[in-house]
Amino acid sequence: AKVPFAGFIEAMDAKDDATRDARLKAHARHLRDHIDQLAAKAYWDRFTPTPEFVALFVPADAFLQAALEQDPALFEHGFERNVVLATPSNLIALLRTVGYAWRQEALAANAQKVFDLGRELHGRLAVMGRHLNKLGGQLESAVKSYNDTVASVESRVLVTARRFTELKVTTEEL
Repeated sequence: AKVPFAGFIEAMDAKDDATRDARLKAHARHLRDHIDQLAAKAYWDRFTPTPEFVALFVPADAFLQAALEQDPALFEHGFERNVVLATPSNLIALLRTVGYAWRQEALAANAQKVFDLGRELHGRLAVMGRHLNKLGGQLESAVKSYNDTVASVESRVLVTARRFTELKVTTEEL
């Protein structure tokens, strides 16, 4: 956001100390008013994703320093209203901090997704395990039934059926 600094320029052009002091006080007041105006816009509620503050860019450290000399509570006033005063000397640090916070938030969101996916996969594996266990039991039962049937056929049925060959009812061997 742009910052008003006409009061600062007028103070620097002032011919006497009284005018200079009045214009510096006006500069600090303009900056405070601009903080209030930005806070009222609540940009953080309008856009997603966005930090929950707005940066008020002051294009020179001298502009901010002059305002702070007149109104030492400006930083705190801004923080209370989610407006951060940024100058060329701290803007890059501010932007990097926001970028880092967004990366951390994205990592946390991905970690939550991985956690949820892992929980879902675990539940599905448990269901599949129960099905495999049931299938294994059924296969074991089927193999036992098959082996019992083969044993019965070999020890009971084929023995009797071979007697047909002995009695010359058929000539084919079983």
